[in-house]
Parts: sequence; structure tokens; C-alpha cells
Amino acid sequence: MSLATVAKDLTAGTWNIDPAHSEVTFSIRHLMTKVRGSFTEFSGAVEVAEDPAGSTATAEIKLASIDTRNADRDAHVRTADVLDVENHPTMTFVTKGLREESGGHLVDGELTIKGVTRPVTLQVEFHGVAEDPWGGTRAGFSAETTINRKD
Repeated sequence: MSLATVAKDLTAGTWNIDPAHSEVTFSIRHLMTKVRGSFTEFSGAVEVAEDPAGSTATAEIKLASIDTRNADRDAHVRTADVLDVENHPTMTFVTKGLREESGGHLVDGELTIKGVTRPVTLQVEFHGVAEDPWGGTRAGFSAETTINRKD
């Protein structure tokens, strides 16, 4: 789906992330398996421009809200050994550009974790726009990327 097609369905303006209908999840290799988890506290917005290529997005994730379904592991990940949430309580993402490639949508941006900012590219899928049961309008997206935790 091209940006022009997305623009027909998505009106210009601010679209806030709805935490009741959104999730921030991850998968990480640990020992010989993958650990899956989520961050339960986050916020953000997508600013849709009249020209969709000029749209931007921001997100903030509260790192202390990590949940891997193991309280001991979560407590350790919050320490200075890993995320150091006492000194770096949030992870942030800020858009630097939006582009199409091979029929997909890519959002280039900067991800900041523990005061270190690195470029990342999100592969984004637009799922459409619909009215919710209360008369509000919702837009659906999913985005994913891979980062090197050693960075």
C-alpha cells in the first residue's frame, strides 16, 4: 500500500497512541531460549502531515514497566546492570524520516536507551481506519525493528 493510499484513509492531524488497544513487546535471546516480554507503560503520537511523507512519530516507554512474567528477572533488568531505570527511566523514539521501499513503509528514527541514541528503522504496516463503538476514529499500525542490545 503506497503512502498516497494511506493518506486517503488517514486524515492529517495528531493521532495519539491508545494504550488500552496497543502494546510494546519484545523478544530477546537469554541463555538457550527466547524471553518474551512487554512494557506496560508508554505513550506517543503520530503527526500525520497533509503530505504523508512529512509525517512524524514519537514514543516514550517507561522502562520500569518491563514485564517478562518473572519478577526476579524484571527486578534485575531494572538495575544498573541492565536498564538502570533509576538514572534512565524512559526509552524514546523520534522520527527522522518516512519512506517506501519494496512496497513497504519504513520509518527512520532515533531510539534512545540509557542516554545512548542510535539510528533505527521501523518496518511499519498500516491496518486501516475504523470507527470504534463510541463514535471515535481509530487507526491501526504495527511496527517492528531489531536492535543490538550490546549497543
